[in-house]
Amino acid sequence: MMQQHTGQHIISQAFFQLYGAETRGFRINDRLTEIDLTLELQPEEIEQAIIRAEELANSIIFDNREIRVYEVTPEEATRLPLRKESFVADCIRVIEIDGFDWSPCGGTHANRTGEVGLIAVRRWERAKKMTRLHFVCGVRALNDYRLANKSAEAVALKLTVGREEIEPSVVRLLDDNKRLSRRVRELSELAAKVEAADLLAASAFVGKVRIVEKVFTDRDFDEAKLIAHRLVDEENVVALLAVREADMVRLVFACSANVTADMNVLMKAACERLGGRGGGKPDFAQGGGTKIEVLNSAMKAASLMVAV
Repeated sequence: MMQQHTGQHIISQAFFQLYGAETRGFRINDRLTEIDLTLELQPEEIEQAIIRAEELANSIIFDNREIRVYEVTPEEATRLPLRKESFVADCIRVIEIDGFDWSPCGGTHANRTGEVGLIAVRRWERAKKMTRLHFVCGVRALNDYRLANKSAEAVALKLTVGREEIEPSVVRLLDDNKRLSRRVRELSELAAKVEAADLLAASAFVGKVRIVEKVFTDRDFDEAKLIAHRLVDEENVVALLAVREADMVRLVFACSANVTADMNVLMKAACERLGGRGGGKPDFAQGGGTKIEVLNSAMKAASLMVAV
């Protein structure tokens, strides 16, 4: 705590000295220390400001400057170059970092700046119309480096690149993934059209409507929905599809634009039988339940409701 608290004095004064930014909030959390700064810059400017302030703060640490503690009266305090105002009415405790900072403070501090070890800024964010800085000092900085280094080395090993090459390698992987995802969607669309055509060919008319009833045991639910959409692209079709999973069943009911059956009504009735819930629009609904043993009867009941 002494390292974090003393480090806060140093980094706060660094921002004040370089940018006139005041520290309006300070918190020491389980892993990180936070300060809220009146630093109003553009994001790219803040990144550079952090680098400059971090370098100044660490130069003060590496100088191993003496830290002194004084107790002064409010009148004596007015003659000191305090970074912030004290609201104590009687005796004021002041912390001086030799040649760098004077601050009223009742907390615990190191004897010399070198005891802080290192200040490392982790990240920043906008909060309460200010710039919130998250940083670590001393032992926390060492532990944070170990964790970051371990993670970086593990990722570099998986990518078979050097640690400094991780970012461009990840960017390439993400670009490849987006390209492949687009291709998968295209192929899924083609496969859905083909399977929908096969299901339609095997279906029978009930009156003027073709009812396609199918239970999948090896399909993703999104694939089933895609097949349902392709089925009802044709006229006079009602698609009653189910995907059976390990501990539940998921349903998608759809109908062509010229069919008057209400899929929402059918879905709610089926889900009630399955011990679940569902619903949607008159032409497209989805839901599910956990009573897998009654799936066949629920699907048959939905089919009979369409026939009526």
